[in-house]
Amino acid sequence: MNSLARLFLAAVFIPLSGSAENWPRFRGPGGQGHSSETKLPVQWSETEHVAWKTPIPGVGWSSPVVWGDHVVVTSTTDEDRSCRVICLSLADGAIVWNREVFRQTPQRKEKRNSYATPTPVVDDRGVFAVFGNGSIVALDWAGTVQWVNDDVDFYSRHGLGASPVLVDDLLIMPFDGSKRVATAGDWPKNSPDEKIGWQVPWNKARLMAVNVETGKVDWKVGRGMSRIAHVSPNTVTIDGKRQLLSAAGDVIQGFDPSDGRLVWRVFSQGEGVTPSFAIGDGLMFTASGFEKTTLRTVRLGGQGDVTATHVAWENRKGVPTESSLLYVSPFLYAVTSGGIVTCYRGSDGDIVWQERIGGKHSSSPLYADGRLYFLAADGTTTVLQTGDEFVVLAKNKLDGEFQASSGISNGNFIIRSDTNLYCIR
Repeated sequence: MNSLARLFLAAVFIPLSGSAENWPRFRGPGGQGHSSETKLPVQWSETEHVAWKTPIPGVGWSSPVVWGDHVVVTSTTDEDRSCRVICLSLADGAIVWNREVFRQTPQRKEKRNSYATPTPVVDDRGVFAVFGNGSIVALDWAGTVQWVNDDVDFYSRHGLGASPVLVDDLLIMPFDGSKRVATAGDWPKNSPDEKIGWQVPWNKARLMAVNVETGKVDWKVGRGMSRIAHVSPNTVTIDGKRQLLSAAGDVIQGFDPSDGRLVWRVFSQGEGVTPSFAIGDGLMFTASGFEKTTLRTVRLGGQGDVTATHVAWENRKGVPTESSLLYVSPFLYAVTSGGIVTCYRGSDGDIVWQERIGGKHSSSPLYADGRLYFLAADGTTTVLQTGDEFVVLAKNKLDGEFQASSGISNGNFIIRSDTNLYCIR
């Protein structure tokens, strides 16, 4: 896209109000589940405050992203072979375009995963999306495919669940899979080969950076010994220099995003790591996945293997295995898949309070205007007050099944169910 076209698109996609912000990637502008918007709705239902409700063709658990007046999700149709990027109008929910970007051959995945789980990332250049086979696609805002990168032929017993991040002109994506087998077994009847990368560590996991203008690989780097994960990366500035943070089975790591050089590493036992981490006050808050499920918090700023020196604290109570962590200084919040919310003191991991809100939880919580929003699989959003006391402000119910994380933009909540996209206004 030339510079004149970029300037035009930047003008077209100005947010609708001065206090509004875009929601350009998984968990929002900073990848932390935080919104700076105010005057958001606290209460809603299927018949109250629903500005629009649009059926989404196909299947997918990618979260909605927003750029100006456009909302983007991904899905698969034709028995998961057709990979599609769908753009809707934020104003009224009308589908602006629905584009097949390529076709894939579905591989093994967990039943609750989808072949369109990675959340796309957007900016004035367009839309960048990843699908279950590991292929990456770029589209402009007219819905025209600019390039497809199929360098990665991804396989994981779980499927692909992480989402990419944009760092300047690079789109960075982790590929934490397992060894491909011709026929997957039913647990616990699995061959030794099938357990490699899943239950047995291997050295084939990769992070890959692709140039957003050309689709060509800029760098690709191995993790070392690790296991399956679905954790989305993020960036942080340490001593004036940007660093890429990423976690997977058995590892928490920091990289130089310009060339993929490994800066530091912490051992963190576990596989099938799904919750994305939180960052704040010089700390990185992580969950370790299955086996020895542990909240493990790392002090940032290390070099080399800092397992013995930079683990600030650990706690094994209330640890999430699906929903991402949420840090609102000085407190860390987590919700288990069974609906237990825990508030920890971020500095030392002590539990401030722990209460059950009910429901099954996969989507990641949100923070906005002094409130916490937890969306359960049955469509119930529990709204809590932030702070050192457990205070329920509202419980709001929508119809359907919900696993995707929600978005906030221009005074709206954008919430995806298994069949529809809602705008709560």
